[in-house]
Amino acid sequence: MNLPDDFVTKYQRLLGDEAPAFLASLTSTVNTAGYRVNPERKVPANLTTAKPVPYAQWGYYGAVKGRSLAHQSGAVYSQEPSAMFVGATAAPAKGERVLDLCAAPGGKTTHLASYLQGTGLLVTNEINRKRVRVLAENVERFGVANAVILNDSPDTLSPVFPDYFDKVLVDAPCSGEGMFRKDPAAMDYWSLAYVEDCVTRQREILTEAVKMVKPGGQLIYSTCTFAPEEDEQMMAWVLKTFPEFHLVPVEKSGGVVDARPEWADGNPELKKAARLFPHLLQGEGHFVAKLERTSAAEPTRPRGQAQLGTALSRDQRQLWQDFAQQVLGTEALPAGELVTVKDQLFAVPQDLPALKRAHVFRPGLHLGTFKKNRFEPAYALALASEPQRVNHTLAIDLDQWQKWVHGDTIALATAPAKGWYLLTCQQQPVGFGKVVGQTVKNFFPKGLRFTVYPEDLN
Repeated sequence: MNLPDDFVTKYQRLLGDEAPAFLASLTSTVNTAGYRVNPERKVPANLTTAKPVPYAQWGYYGAVKGRSLAHQSGAVYSQEPSAMFVGATAAPAKGERVLDLCAAPGGKTTHLASYLQGTGLLVTNEINRKRVRVLAENVERFGVANAVILNDSPDTLSPVFPDYFDKVLVDAPCSGEGMFRKDPAAMDYWSLAYVEDCVTRQREILTEAVKMVKPGGQLIYSTCTFAPEEDEQMMAWVLKTFPEFHLVPVEKSGGVVDARPEWADGNPELKKAARLFPHLLQGEGHFVAKLERTSAAEPTRPRGQAQLGTALSRDQRQLWQDFAQQVLGTEALPAGELVTVKDQLFAVPQDLPALKRAHVFRPGLHLGTFKKNRFEPAYALALASEPQRVNHTLAIDLDQWQKWVHGDTIALATAPAKGWYLLTCQQQPVGFGKVVGQTVKNFFPKGLRFTVYPEDLN
């Protein structure tokens, strides 16, 4: 792999004696795969015996297979180890309001959800229409029940959520230098001019993001680039432009080091931010900073309440209640306000402000679909359910699970009571099936079906 000449020259100048080791690390073939386990799942023991990532709760080194049971059921999420440091730095407390502003494909969103443990509010946003669909799929698969998914620009969202969030995460679009080893195609569009283009875009995003942090709240800024213009110099710009914000120390371990004030304006406060260099740790390149807003200001109260759908009709409410009481039971009922969007039923997190100006991609947890005289539960509801709290569960074996994800019906040795069941395999929720006689009708989403090969099971 040949690094761009301008890139090599730049970092030889910046890093001096450290440059040879740094540049060599970018052309090495070190495997830096990683994954996080879902603390809301009963995680298979083999996933927690790998080497843990030292700075990331629930993080491990190693690869997971996308066609495995653990992946399909949301027990595990594949994520590059250095990227885990971002969510670990944000580490929201239970009950907080959190915004992931540039969220696709969803790794950091699902990490934030692990900290919230189903409490508080997680607003996750992606401006790109295609990428927001991938974000929604990953949020759904991870079983996140307290998320609202938006598809908007930061300048549209800042008037909706003034002074609103305890934590705002800006994993900014960047020049991608830290991903050269993992994704060599990132070098094809890299140039010194592209770095400057990224700086302009990052300043625009941050100008809106700071407006959504409540007094006393925090903004976590991250990139996957080494460029000082996008990292230390960006934080120096924030401190000068928005004096109500100050940097707070980022906890560093496992090879994570201080940011470099000399690469910006020399402000020693910049050392509180963190750099992840591939020649110093097992992972790719990242920069992470944590800013806190002073608490003296009086927060602006968002006006109005969210109206993200319509109230249920009497017949719809009866159909839902019949399903919920029979299949879920009182202990497994999802939290939130029930609303319909056309024929789709959602549980919307409470206390949201009015979102008329925002483009809502998912207003909350998708519960299911109302069809003629019946209710059909959603895949998202299945993956957000805890099997031990659900009334109607049906355990299937691994062979049956392979048929299930392929879209086939499942034959049973005996005939349980007819109706809907939460299907589980190795104690993981995998979807809702409908039992008729000795057959389980398949409702695994058609767009997600796949074939499991023998190597996927090893």
